[in-house]
Amino acid sequence: MRTYDVAPLFRSSIGFDRLFELLNQPERVETTAAWPPYNIEKVADDQYRITMAVAGFTPDEIELTQQDTVLLVSGQKATPENERHYLHRGIAARTFRQTFNLADHVKVVGANLENGLLTVELKREVPEALKPRRIAIGGVTATSGQDNAPAQITESKVAQAKTAEPRVAEAKAA
Repeated sequence: MRTYDVAPLFRSSIGFDRLFELLNQPERVETTAAWPPYNIEKVADDQYRITMAVAGFTPDEIELTQQDTVLLVSGQKATPENERHYLHRGIAARTFRQTFNLADHVKVVGANLENGLLTVELKREVPEALKPRRIAIGGVTATSGQDNAPAQITESKVAQAKTAEPRVAEAKAA
C-alpha cells in the first residue's frame, strides 16, 4: 500500500485550498525543495507574507518573478574572482529555485531583504466585477424590455395602474 505525504502540497499553496485539485493530479505536483527554509503567514483576510532564510545573498543575487498564478523565487550566488579555500563550509551559498502556487488575483506588492531574511508581501485583490454583491430585499421586481433586466415597481406606478383599471372597465361596459 502506498502512502502519500500531502504536507508539501499545503506549504506551496497560498490564498486558497487546493487540496482536492492537487490530490486528483499527483503527477503534476513537483517535489518541494527543502532549501532555503521559508514561512508562509496569513497577515489579514486578503494579505499574505512569505519569509525565506537566504543568508549571504544580496538583493542583486535574488530574482522574484510572478507569471500568472506562480511566484518564482530564485537565487544565484556570484562567484568570487579569487576562489577561497575553506577548511569547513557551513554557510550554504548554493543556487536555489523555489516556486509558490498563488490563488487567482494574488499579486506581489513588495519584497524586502533584511538580516538574511527575504520577505515577500502578497495581497489578494479581487476585481469589483467578480466580488459578490448584496441584493436588497424589498419591493416587487418584474422584467421589462428584451434585456430581461429587473425593473423596480414603485408605489406610484401601482397607484396609477389601480386608477386606470376602472376606466378600462367603464369603456368595456359602454
